[in-house]
Amino acid sequence: MKISEASKLVNIPSATLRYYEQIGLLSNVKKEHGIRNYQSEDIERINFIICMKKAGFSLEDIIKFLNLANDKNNGENKRLEMLLSQKEILLKEMKEKEETIKFIDYKIALYKSKVKNKKESENFAHV
Repeated sequence: MKISEASKLVNIPSATLRYYEQIGLLSNVKKEHGIRNYQSEDIERINFIICMKKAGFSLEDIIKFLNLANDKNNGENKRLEMLLSQKEILLKEMKEKEETIKFIDYKIALYKSKVKNKKESENFAHV
């Protein structure tokens, strides 16, 4: 599929896909007469990149992660370390978000109560 079709499929601008090629994240996109022809493997790689970015990995870290496939001695261990480390960061962020949501819920309840009491006192004043 052409870059415009791949772009729509993965919901990423074509310029971003071209940039991923430039920096080596998408290194094997086939070209026919100079026109990119994305294959299912390319779409899988793009979805992998999207997932890793959502997990908080930088593009540089994703490149490093992918390049570790060539390290037959320690590549899998290093990849595992990267994933475990990022998971810890995500879990910490989730805990912080949960605490923030609890605080926001407390404030919502407080303001709902104030609004309700204000309406009740206004209604009582009209009696």
